[in-house]
Amino acid sequence: MNFLHYNFQLNSNDVVEVTLNTIANVRLLDPTNFLYYQNGRKYKYLGGLANPPKFSISPPNKGNWNVVIDLAGLSGDVNASVKVIRG
Repeated sequence: MNFLHYNFQLNSNDVVEVTLNTIANVRLLDPTNFLYYQNGRKYKYLGGLANPPKFSISPPNKGNWNVVIDLAGLSGDVNASVKVIRG
C-alpha cells in the first residue's frame, strides 16, 4: 500500500493542518493502530476522507501520533504538506 506518513509528538491542544492537492484519506493514528494499518489489520483512527485544500485535526490526548495520507479506493496521485500548529 502506498501512503504518505508523518510522525509527531503532539499535545491535545495542537492542530495538525494538512494541505492537499486532491481528495484523499487523512488518518491520525496512535503507534499501535499505525502498526495495525501497516500490517493490513483492523485499526482505529481519527479523520477520514478530506477535500482539498486544507484539513485540520487534533489528537484526543498527548502522545506520539502518526498522520497517514492515502488514496485507498481513489485514483490519482496525492501531494500533501503537513504542519503542526502548537496550541
